[in-house]
Amino acid sequence: MLTTERLILRHWEESDAEELFRYAKDPDIGPAAGWKAHKSVDESRDIIKNVFCSDEAYAVCLKDDNRAIGAIELRLNGRSNLTDRDDECELGFWIAKPFWGRGLIPEATREMLRHAFEDLGMNRVWCGYYDGNEKSKRAQEKCGFRYQYTKENVDVVLLGEKRTEHINSMTTEEWKNENTCI
Repeated sequence: MLTTERLILRHWEESDAEELFRYAKDPDIGPAAGWKAHKSVDESRDIIKNVFCSDEAYAVCLKDDNRAIGAIELRLNGRSNLTDRDDECELGFWIAKPFWGRGLIPEATREMLRHAFEDLGMNRVWCGYYDGNEKSKRAQEKCGFRYQYTKENVDVVLLGEKRTEHINSMTTEEWKNENTCI
């Protein structure tokens, strides 16, 4: 478990399925990130068991009630399509619409970057977003990620379409020098 001023980042539990469904059924959430809106609590439970099951997959929860309002994950060693290096990983995140604009994802990202660089010994963290996902772009910019390249015609398997993806990264040195995430 990781904590910030306002958040608890903890592993997902099957009992989170109803809260996950409550927010992941919103068509403004998943499709922007490359996955379909959830259709049932059972589907959300299956996602918890089979997708949010890695050691570095966390539910984003407010400290005052510990209910899952989003997800954040470091994809390590083969779980990332952006790197195959053991000293690099990919960061992914989303947060429910009622919590947009409160700076919660930058706050969670700041702690995940600290964890990646200090606890896990990563040398670079990658992060990407699809064309049109301005909220993800803005959160990455706030946290100091730097643009690296753009990939055209990327297969978005879960949606059965192709998109343009913009790839950013942050190195250990950049994190030590900036360590901002406002």
